[in-house]
Amino acid sequence: MNKTLLILTLLCATILPTGLRAGEATETKEQRDARMAWWRDAKFGMFIHWGVYSVPAGFYEGKPVPGIGEWIMNKGKIPMTNYQAFAKEFNPVKYNADDWVKAAKDAGMKYIVITSKHHDGFAMFCSQASHWNICDASPYDKDVLKPLAEACHKYGIKLGFYYSQAQDWNNGGSAAGGKWDSAQEHDMDDYIDKVAVPQVKQICSNYGEFPAVIWWDTPRDMNTNRAQKLYDAVHALRPNIILNNRLGGGFAGDTETPEQFIPPQGFPGRDWETCMTMNGTWGFKKDDHGWKSTETLIRNLSDIASKGGNYLLNVGPTSEGLIPQPSLDRLAEVGAWMKVNGEAIYGTGPTPFGAEAGAFSETEKDKNGKPKFIPSWEWRATTKAGKIYLMVFKWPADGKFELTGLQSKVNNATALAGHKKLKLKQTKTGVTLSLPAEAPDKIASVICLEIADATPKVASAK
Repeated sequence: MNKTLLILTLLCATILPTGLRAGEATETKEQRDARMAWWRDAKFGMFIHWGVYSVPAGFYEGKPVPGIGEWIMNKGKIPMTNYQAFAKEFNPVKYNADDWVKAAKDAGMKYIVITSKHHDGFAMFCSQASHWNICDASPYDKDVLKPLAEACHKYGIKLGFYYSQAQDWNNGGSAAGGKWDSAQEHDMDDYIDKVAVPQVKQICSNYGEFPAVIWWDTPRDMNTNRAQKLYDAVHALRPNIILNNRLGGGFAGDTETPEQFIPPQGFPGRDWETCMTMNGTWGFKKDDHGWKSTETLIRNLSDIASKGGNYLLNVGPTSEGLIPQPSLDRLAEVGAWMKVNGEAIYGTGPTPFGAEAGAFSETEKDKNGKPKFIPSWEWRATTKAGKIYLMVFKWPADGKFELTGLQSKVNNATALAGHKKLKLKQTKTGVTLSLPAEAPDKIASVICLEIADATPKVASAK
């Protein structure tokens, strides 16, 4: 490297925002804040995993295939010809985009991310780049993304597209654990150039104001050159789009994406979004009835918001185009809670009270093999200018809630349910609230503290 080139390289390194690599577009903090504003305010979104895998629904040749539903081709080592036959049975005549979007809106969700193409390579839109798509390979013969985009526009919901850019078990992309059918052998660069890039351009062009998000996944064998082609294709068409951190090739993206867990302290300095299932699978499996309780979902939402993150909660529709009733029931119940308490979630900042209470387990391990953090489910807090919201899960039996360390003067304390004013006593060490004997909400009761300072002053914050 000559001296001039070295100086230019070092100069670029000093002006690139933290987390970006040389191939990513630069922007000022103000520009980034403006681009990310809607997403940061939203806090709560719906993930939709839907595709041909909903036909076998976890079973192949009459036997259950272990693992998550959308991975059945991989986990069952199903030959391409056999798997592609399932598309002939994929006919979601009961699909109603309005119903889906309204269910999300009524649940308090502000955005939706749907699988436009998952690892099986089946495009949920009409595509000239590959005949393995809903219009050419299924009797339904219609793009399901267009009515969803129209319904999202109608109800004021943002729409994003998940796209599996690397793994593609039918079009020639990568495959976790290696390929199991000689028909899968294909040059990956040819797949990137002739399938992935054209399809990404298509989903960035054909849906009006959307997508607002591209959600990449599993960047297997994604070198810098491959990733750059996809990044450039998106950025040329959607310069203000939000991209997650799973493109690969060294691209940082905009958001961290913890999956099926909530990081104990979030990701300080980074936007982040936990994605989770309602049962044990993302794509529909007819024998998975392990539904999480509404209590767990509301606690997760509160916990994530208290750490400055977003909650992307999944539904896995059937091959007929229906969201399973247990999912709809839970969405409605979360929505009822959000109608009363949503101001403690939307547009909030993280807790001012420092590290989350809890402890690391001596026996349980997390996905990385490290001791699992076991949170204390007593309460969480979020903030807005001049306000602190306390989400209380464990209602004090003695009617006293002590908030130590808060130094900002508290002008008022109000329970959001019923808007009842609460008595308070403030000292140099904190605030004690006098609560009614019965919790306003059986899962999480929210108390709003109106404080004299725009930003809370807390002595014990770490």
